Amino acid sequence: MDRREFLAATAAALASNLVCAQTRFEAASPAAAPGSLRVAARNAWLWGLPLIEMADQRAARSADGVKVNTFQHQRALITAKGQFVTTPNNDTLYSQAWLNLEKGPVTIGVPDSGSRYYCVPLMDMYSNNFAIVGTRTSGSSARTLTVVGPHEASHIPMAIRAPTNWVWILGRTLVDGESDLPKAHAFQDGWTIKGPETGAPKSYAKRSAPWDQYFASVQGLMNESPPPVTDARMLDSMTPLIQFGQPFDPSRFSADQVIEIKAGIAEAANAMAQLRRTMLARNGWSFPRFSLGNFGEDYDYRAAVALGGLAALPRVEAMYLRSAGTDGRGFDSSQSWKLTFSADQLPPVDAFWSLSMYRITADGQLFFAENPIDRYTIGDRTAGLKRGTDGSLEIWMSRTEPTSNPNANWLPAPADGKFVLILRAYMPKPSLLEGIYQVPAVQSA
Repeated sequence: MDRREFLAATAAALASNLVCAQTRFEAASPAAAPGSLRVAARNAWLWGLPLIEMADQRAARSADGVKVNTFQHQRALITAKGQFVTTPNNDTLYSQAWLNLEKGPVTIGVPDSGSRYYCVPLMDMYSNNFAIVGTRTSGSSARTLTVVGPHEASHIPMAIRAPTNWVWILGRTLVDGESDLPKAHAFQDGWTIKGPETGAPKSYAKRSAPWDQYFASVQGLMNESPPPVTDARMLDSMTPLIQFGQPFDPSRFSADQVIEIKAGIAEAANAMAQLRRTMLARNGWSFPRFSLGNFGEDYDYRAAVALGGLAALPRVEAMYLRSAGTDGRGFDSSQSWKLTFSADQLPPVDAFWSLSMYRITADGQLFFAENPIDRYTIGDRTAGLKRGTDGSLEIWMSRTEPTSNPNANWLPAPADGKFVLILRAYMPKPSLLEGIYQVPAVQSA
């Protein structure tokens, strides 16, 4: 890309983001329809979705018998059988913990990581990564960090203050294949948590619950984890339905009002579908917004990520690029596809990159699919990749092993339906962050 093309692409990206921002502003504005239950329901459903999804993850860990303020380490790389969170990766081991800071600070320790990439992201109940400790931010040395709640009065030097008392840690530890697992486990075993004992968390409704149970849970969760003052305008638009600090009483709504509420919920679903259609894309790859992982007031996008990529890291830590065919609904797995990187066109990263394939569920979530060689990802650490004589790397995607290309470069497609590709680039270099680097298009083979 020359300078003129880059400036044109940048201008287009800014224009696209401006249009998206204006759309979100108008949709969320209470002035658009004062006192409207439809607008309130639309906004409350989207605004509250991260709370619902985070609480669902918290409840799942509690159901597994994992106590609050303790680590649960994943010991094997995720396969098609692992479906605890949408869009998982097959490159790292997850280490997760739910912190409750109501009774006091929690201290976390991580040992020296050597040359191994890792990160310890801290997420509030609104799915924002408010702090990340790891290779990019704190290097490879052993680190100890103290996390305090939003109302903690004591002064602790260099403590990390959480916006909510409940915090989810979903740490990543890089693994270089099955043979590296013992060393990765030893590193995980050095992670520690010290904090007050606390009881099990409350349970709340799931995303699929009836409207009254869903909004009752949003109400309870927002009271449990008060929103920031910067959400005030959005909260004002929701007052015909729910109000911070108040109980939720669905019996006060008439039958006609319930119809209006349900219409607002339907608008929320349409808003997320529209958002995906307006994402900035190049060569068929959609780029994440700048707000990814720390969303601010980008509520629609925050909801969409909670549904399709909960716990996504901010762009500076990891870039997630998505390719889903010309119509955005996925690639036909009955056809053969290929992705070709020239020798000087591999993703520019300071950590690692990988290409993962996912089947699409009925509700739009993404999970690995069963395949004959148990491969879900190809990346810069995949053993045995074959390069062309010019140094190019060609990745083939199909249901059956390609005869014209070595098995080493094969990424098996699902046995039926459609698939989506996610390219992850950890610790991306500026050329990728700034949009100068472009991933080549996926082509039919």
